[in-house]
Amino acid sequence: MSFKDLSKDELELYSHKDLTYMIIEENGPMNTADLFKKITTSLELPNSFYENKIGDYYTTLTTDKRFVLLEDGNWDLSNKYSSDKVKKNVDIDEDEDEEEEDEEEKEEDIMESDEDDEDNYDIKRTDDDFDDSDDDYKDLVIIDEEEMELEDN
Repeated sequence: MSFKDLSKDELELYSHKDLTYMIIEENGPMNTADLFKKITTSLELPNSFYENKIGDYYTTLTTDKRFVLLEDGNWDLSNKYSSDKVKKNVDIDEDEDEEEEDEEEKEEDIMESDEDDEDNYDIKRTDDDFDDSDDDYKDLVIIDEEEMELEDN
């Protein structure tokens, strides 16, 4: 059954994602605004619903594996594209994640080496690197009142 042949009551039985799938299948790639406008108009929803929910609708499309966002900003069905292309994109993402992890490990190694090597004068330190809170109290001595009286005499 096609989207344009469904009555309003029949359309209400489908999720927005399923309606989107039908629309793209019939009409080809479309942008987010046009897709959601077609759905809200067909369901006779108020314009305020469109304005308030288009962001959620976009998020829904991005998380559904049936759809792919093309470079021109239009949505299409992912089954029209080869899995090789999708596989390449996944591999690229994994490589980027590994690079980020490597950089984080290098930063941790640098921090550990700084802690171990106290004589490293090449590192520029800021006031935040030092905890001076204990130094303020090291010269303080607690004395009771009797001792104070003795000192006064």
